[in-house]
Amino acid sequence: MEFDEVVRQRRMCRNFLDRPVDPVVVDRLLARARRAPSAGHTQGWAFVVLEGRAQTDRFWQLDADPAWLANPTHPGLLRAPVIILPLAGRDEYLARYAEADKLPVGRADPEGWPAPYWVVDTAFATMVLLLGAVDEGLGALFFALHAPPAQTLAAFGVPDGWEALGAVALGWPAADHRPSSSAARGRRPHSEVVHRGGW
Repeated sequence: MEFDEVVRQRRMCRNFLDRPVDPVVVDRLLARARRAPSAGHTQGWAFVVLEGRAQTDRFWQLDADPAWLANPTHPGLLRAPVIILPLAGRDEYLARYAEADKLPVGRADPEGWPAPYWVVDTAFATMVLLLGAVDEGLGALFFALHAPPAQTLAAFGVPDGWEALGAVALGWPAADHRPSSSAARGRRPHSEVVHRGGW
């Protein structure tokens, strides 16, 4: 698929078929995500991959609001056969920027960063994952965790020091998946977004 078409077709999918995704495809998507840019080539991200009904059901039991789980607004979301938790490692960046070649930059302390690049870079990798899903004919949804993230991460054995950006549901989109009501807002015009030479 041409890149422009991948970007044009990318949507957040909330309705999935009850059909597994080949682990080879999931690995291919994660291999692409690993090629995202990162400050200092730190690559301070990790992905917890939950595959199959037992693991995804456990995720929903840990993370979802029980009232929503009993009557979900998007029941097809619960059929997603893969859930991926993108994690950002702040300590990875602090350690990298304490190395000799990066020490003069002055970012060995978390206060020295103009933005939390561990989050920025993990978001880059997550976007590569979302675009890769489209290229594979899959649907994907990035969503926030509902429960306190530390509780969910601990349940899946994630060591301290990793921050969850959210979760990605991944699978084959159902033919009748409808867009979010937010999509009715449309896209902002080019002239409101792009300001050449200054605002």
